[in-house]
Amino acid sequence: EPYTVKKGRTFDGGMKTYARSNVKCGGQKKSGWQSAVFMVEPGATLKNVIIGKDQMEGVHCEQNGCTIQNVWWEDVCEDALSIKGGSASSVTKVIGGGARSADDKVIQHNGLGTVSIEGFYAQDFGKLYRSCGTCGDKSRKVSLTNVLAVNGKVSLVTVNKNWGDQATLQNIKIKARRWTCASGRRAPLWASPRSWAPVRRGRSASTPPAPSPTHKLEGLQYPMLQDSCLDW
Repeated sequence: EPYTVKKGRTFDGGMKTYARSNVKCGGQKKSGWQSAVFMVEPGATLKNVIIGKDQMEGVHCEQNGCTIQNVWWEDVCEDALSIKGGSASSVTKVIGGGARSADDKVIQHNGLGTVSIEGFYAQDFGKLYRSCGTCGDKSRKVSLTNVLAVNGKVSLVTVNKNWGDQATLQNIKIKARRWTCASGRRAPLWASPRSWAPVRRGRSASTPPAPSPTHKLEGLQYPMLQDSCLDW
């Protein structure tokens, strides 16, 4: 089973690599917390860890309110970090670290509350952050600050228009030939969400952003989406 970092405790991995001896990556096959390397409880901190390739779901924050600091995923499988549960006031912080080789999502947000991503590096990924489109009527927030994203295949963030998700992006550097941002249309619990109204790299709005811009995506109305997902 995964190693559990208990509430109020800190696990400092000393920049060693951690993986599962009895779990191999099965691609995008759904699994669950049982195939993660770490379970991090609310109020706990996981830091200075490298997640190896032998795992399915990397790190789970089952009740939100976790701190993930300087954690690196060398080869993301189903997803790197899953955030579930919590309340509207819950905040999970991702500070530093990075991930590469994610066929789909890096960070999957299924619960309530906010995810704060600061100083993160992502390379060769599908989506850096995905707000769940099949988890019921839940509004989520995400903020990205000082993020470097290289070769994203789908989007930097994907959030749900009809559920009132909000995303704030500040000081983002993108090196890619694909989409920068996209919104997801909510879907029934039995269906898969689909992306819509993506915006290509480059200036798609009439006014260029300020030198150090903060762009907000609130409910993802289409004009705001265009003005908020520029590559600068």
